[in-house]
Amino acid sequence: MNDIRRTILWVIFGFSLVMLWDQWQVHNGRTPTFLPSAKPVATAPAPASGASAPATGVPAAAGGATSTASAPTAAPTAVPAERVQVETDVYKAAIDPQGGTLSRLELLQYMQETSHGGLMPMVRRWVGMPALPVVEEPVILMDDGPANRYLAQTGLLNPSGAGGSFPNHLSLMATKPGPYRMADGQDTLEVSFESQPAGGLKYVKTYVFKRGDYAIHVRHQVVNVGDQPRDPQLYLQLLRHGVESHGSMLGTSTFTGPAAYTNEKKFHKIAFADIAKGKAELPPVATDGWVSMVQHYFASAWLIEPTFSAGLKREFRVQGPDALGPNLYAVAMVANLPTVAPGASQSVDTVLFAGPEEEKKLEALAPGLDLVKDYGIFAIISKPLYWLLDQLHKLLGNWGWSIVALVVLLKAAFFWLNAKAYGSMAKMKAINPRIMEMRERLKDKPQEMQQEMMRIYREEKVNPLGGCFPIVIQIPVFIALYWVLLSSVEMRHAPWILWIRDLSAPDPWFILPLVMTGTTLLQTWLNPTPPDPMQAKLMWIMPLAFSVMFFFFPAGLVLYWITNNILSIAQQYVINRRLGVTK
Repeated sequence: MNDIRRTILWVIFGFSLVMLWDQWQVHNGRTPTFLPSAKPVATAPAPASGASAPATGVPAAAGGATSTASAPTAAPTAVPAERVQVETDVYKAAIDPQGGTLSRLELLQYMQETSHGGLMPMVRRWVGMPALPVVEEPVILMDDGPANRYLAQTGLLNPSGAGGSFPNHLSLMATKPGPYRMADGQDTLEVSFESQPAGGLKYVKTYVFKRGDYAIHVRHQVVNVGDQPRDPQLYLQLLRHGVESHGSMLGTSTFTGPAAYTNEKKFHKIAFADIAKGKAELPPVATDGWVSMVQHYFASAWLIEPTFSAGLKREFRVQGPDALGPNLYAVAMVANLPTVAPGASQSVDTVLFAGPEEEKKLEALAPGLDLVKDYGIFAIISKPLYWLLDQLHKLLGNWGWSIVALVVLLKAAFFWLNAKAYGSMAKMKAINPRIMEMRERLKDKPQEMQQEMMRIYREEKVNPLGGCFPIVIQIPVFIALYWVLLSSVEMRHAPWILWIRDLSAPDPWFILPLVMTGTTLLQTWLNPTPPDPMQAKLMWIMPLAFSVMFFFFPAGLVLYWITNNILSIAQQYVINRRLGVTK
């Protein structure tokens, strides 16, 4: 019975690794290696047409003070024919004069995935994976290309419809001439866009970029140039190409798609598929919260500054391909602004976060924003593990050695549980010759064989499940650690030693996977040999077959498994010697 359970566990473990690897491939934009989807990846979307902000109404705007400050007096220049280029120490951005839309954003301190040489390029060609570029280029988070459209849009809505439309992300806007490049010693850089009056309102949008900051401050000024009071709504929208769903029943892939947060609803993911089907579940109208677009390692989010958030009601909306075009999705936060009297203006300060999912910085920006970093189903365990890993990195200064140190600490914490498990396996190994002799003697009498086996277990005080239960207790912890290593952007392009220059990429020379395979086989050798010859062969073949997948796993994850294996082997060897069990 114990052998059957062990075989089943190996099968589940192997299947899990297959699914893990395939979902890793999918969420890095590649073709699945083992389980290719019957559905092709969605084709390039057509440009969105029409106003992408939803047209349905929300409850009346909450009250608030109306500014009487006059509109900017400096006359804007003519609308430029091309996009406005902005460059800071962390961004290279392009802002479209149509709506002042952020239409391209490069993260200068993060490079695209690149080839690290070694044997990996040859293997990628062999398994049919696309070759990685040799030249390193910045990560492009936002773009207006037809195949990967990703934009940050804002504008004004007229909920009553009286007097015509207000300026929105389709309105042409003017700006003062550049250049817009952050000079040495300069800490802030401002770029303003001003619309022509529409519906009696003029809309002025000012981007404020700060040195070393991935939070772009955006000031929205609404000026009433008409003779009637207006009740505008400000919408903050993120529009993005969708990702064709390649679902995993194990839920092992990091989330990609829109998300929203309110104090009442908390963090809430919104799947692309649910939007397309019209079944998206959205938070109710609230006076707090934010919207975001999440992907592996990076995210964007619209936030309203706390000073302007109090009492400012907002509604959360989504749109899909039916309204925007093939494979396009949008999530928006629509806020009711106070009534703007004729000749008066109203300003709202917001923040557009667009950058890496660095947990501490996200926590400081807004409540719950750190949750865009996907930790899977064991987030409650992953967060303290990441904290511990971060503390170790502060001490050691290297993420690779921090991983090793973290596994050592975890093994120490579970030392007595592991000791019980390995002690039980050692006892099983000690009585294994008796079990095999008994099975051969009673092979034609299965009922007597079972009774005799149970008698031997009672006499030797061996629990067949004793080696499994302590390990099962630890599984959530090690799965949580897997998610920490999988989702932490700090591992991206982080070196360890010698040839390992990127812990988030596979080992280019396959040295770590070979060590992983060797330690797995050694661990199998130390375990009790199953009495059944077929199961005994499977115990050797299955870990060898599963180790093949580690050749494609990120080096940081392989390092984690190697460290865990080596410590397990050492502990198991010591326990075997203590109990007098020899091979």
